[in-house]
Amino acid sequence: MSFVHSDLGHLNDNQVVEVTIDRAANVLLMDSTNFSNYRQGRNYRYFGGQAVRSPVRLAVPHSGHWHVAIDLGGGSGSIRSGVRVFG
Repeated sequence: MSFVHSDLGHLNDNQVVEVTIDRAANVLLMDSTNFSNYRQGRNYRYFGGQAVRSPVRLAVPHSGHWHVAIDLGGGSGSIRSGVRVFG
């Protein structure tokens, strides 16, 4: 599976992650355990989902180490993206 990854490091629950994309894609905010499961093809939990508009803003649900993965859901092509953290 091909995806774009951003390791956000430690974030607090009052922060917001903003992701910009240039086409429809899956935008997934995950903690370290779930990101590891995502990479290994196992069951995982995430915040976000399919996005058709940019930017996507996701509230960090609890303090911890966070990752963003952006994929095309099995589709082909490339995607340009950017990630910023507020708060």
